[in-house]
Amino acid sequence: MYVKFYDAIKKIGKPTWQRICGTDYPFLRYEFLASLEDAGSDNEHGSACNQQSGWQPQHGIVFDGEKPIAAIPLYLKYHSYGEYIFDWAWAEAYQRNGLNYYPKLLNAIPYSPVTGTRIAIDSDHSKQCQTIYSTIVSACKIKCQEEKISSCHFLYPQQDLSIALSELQIEQRSSHQYHWFNHSRRGELYLDFNDFLADLKSRKRKDIKKERALIAREDIQLERLTGEQIDAAVWDHFYHFYQLTYAKRSGHGGYLPKEFFRSIGETMPEQLLLVLAKRNGKLIAGALNFFSSDTLYGRYWGCTEAAESLHFEACYYQGIEFCIERKLKKFDAGAQGEHKIQRGFRPVPTWSNHWIQDPQFDQAIKRYIHQEAKQVKANIEQASDFLPFKA
Repeated sequence: MYVKFYDAIKKIGKPTWQRICGTDYPFLRYEFLASLEDAGSDNEHGSACNQQSGWQPQHGIVFDGEKPIAAIPLYLKYHSYGEYIFDWAWAEAYQRNGLNYYPKLLNAIPYSPVTGTRIAIDSDHSKQCQTIYSTIVSACKIKCQEEKISSCHFLYPQQDLSIALSELQIEQRSSHQYHWFNHSRRGELYLDFNDFLADLKSRKRKDIKKERALIAREDIQLERLTGEQIDAAVWDHFYHFYQLTYAKRSGHGGYLPKEFFRSIGETMPEQLLLVLAKRNGKLIAGALNFFSSDTLYGRYWGCTEAAESLHFEACYYQGIEFCIERKLKKFDAGAQGEHKIQRGFRPVPTWSNHWIQDPQFDQAIKRYIHQEAKQVKANIEQASDFLPFKA
């Protein structure tokens, strides 16, 4: 087995990538990754994934002889923006010592803190996982050594891959998020939103009802659009929300060009949910989600008018209702957000794995990761004490 690296997913081709990766997990789909590389590439701002943006594709394909059997989305990173696993302190330590932390090699989904498949293996070779993982790790280390890349990182892998990587001396780092699970006290899927509320303590149930009632009193109407219902005009409105909200929060616009949203709307509409809010017939907010056969992923939000509880309604409650209606098992609403706890989102562990080429920095970062893991575990336990569910 051996690995070949490609600086554009188009050079791999849709048939090969799709045969290995499938289409259920939306963020590993060829259409999603190709849209990040292509959308906006013909304008002055460039695409979301190229050397100019700091996300230079280096996707890996594992070959068994001449047959492609596994795929890994990889990027050379020239900064740490858009990752949500924070290593700025590591980069600063390198700089203080006159060393270069960037570029680094990153296995991740750009701008997407969503746990999922990070190394896809075709079904005929599913029993050779360990050999494939070892082949990829060795190839990535050699690439780092030959091209003077400081380190290699795997962000938000599923737990089994993270454990396998740690066994290959790629240090496991712990973090956590808040996810909602479609699992009632009866051990069954929820029947409707009120069935979910029935599992909550009385005061928490009243709080959520009060928040939803505020939206009605503000004369705001919510609607959920999927697939072909999201036309070009709607994308224009959503992109305006997205850019405006990013600018208010960070002082600059969002990372993704308008063409990206239009592209995924054309190429993978069956996995998109857009929640829109209207006041007096005028669109004022939107929340974009992706979904697979069992999970809803909340991703991008924006608004032009503020209203109390609007963010909670558009980004959480509408998503919970969608999960119940579609019988999805989980709602991953994105990174951070302790405010999610009182709305029924449970703290769950997430992982990343890291290999640092410099021996001294490798040992220092390992010590930091071990200390951090204790705090993450304590945070999860503490957050669990504040869950709103009945005993």
